[in-house]
Amino acid sequence: MERFVDQDLTEAEFRECVLDRSRLIGVVMQDAEIDGLVTNLVVNGVEVMEYVEAELDRRHPVRLLIRSDDPAELLEGWRQLRADWAATIERLRATPGIELRSVNDEWSAVQTLRHLVFVHDSWFRRCCLGSTALFTPIGLGIEAVPDREEQGLDPTADPTLDEVLAVRDEQGDELETWLETITPEQLRAPAPIPDDGRWPPYAGGRSVKQCLGTVLDEDWAHHGFCVRDLDLIQTSSP
Repeated sequence: MERFVDQDLTEAEFRECVLDRSRLIGVVMQDAEIDGLVTNLVVNGVEVMEYVEAELDRRHPVRLLIRSDDPAELLEGWRQLRADWAATIERLRATPGIELRSVNDEWSAVQTLRHLVFVHDSWFRRCCLGSTALFTPIGLGIEAVPDREEQGLDPTADPTLDEVLAVRDEQGDELETWLETITPEQLRAPAPIPDDGRWPPYAGGRSVKQCLGTVLDEDWAHHGFCVRDLDLIQTSSP
């Protein structure tokens, strides 16, 4: 266990770190930002995540739809996510080149969209449909994904916004068509994940609904990240 005692960590950045069971005692934390998968967070003796999640639901009602067990509500949630992205794409087109810019070492808008291509291939096609097809070459996986080229990803890919959007539109239509016919019973069924050792390695034992939830959660979260970064880029531009 690593301990930091009487350390000045002003402006420190912890990226892609696992901080499970971390304890911050007697700290001064002002103007701090936490962004990630956070559960059971206790601040000054108060578990705060219930409040945080309720506020996020209030600000973004689509979150309630994409967590639903009702296929009709899931379909409506997906359509709202697509509409939100469509508005953001128009924003990108209004400022050519901004889709390639990044801020604070985050992905650019094009990279974010490429990651969602990968999410669809891995968590929907593989986990919900049972597909053994290779991933779309322009997809962008996280650093933890092993053997990327063997799984179909092209590390040299440098697609344009339009090229990525063409794939995203095809994938979006595929998911929408599937949601139009899926039943609650099928959602509750075990996910038909191929047993071939490919990504994602930790999805075993999940239901179809849980795997779908990852797709929808990733789409919602990364849209928020993209909008956040576009705001920062445009605010800082002369």
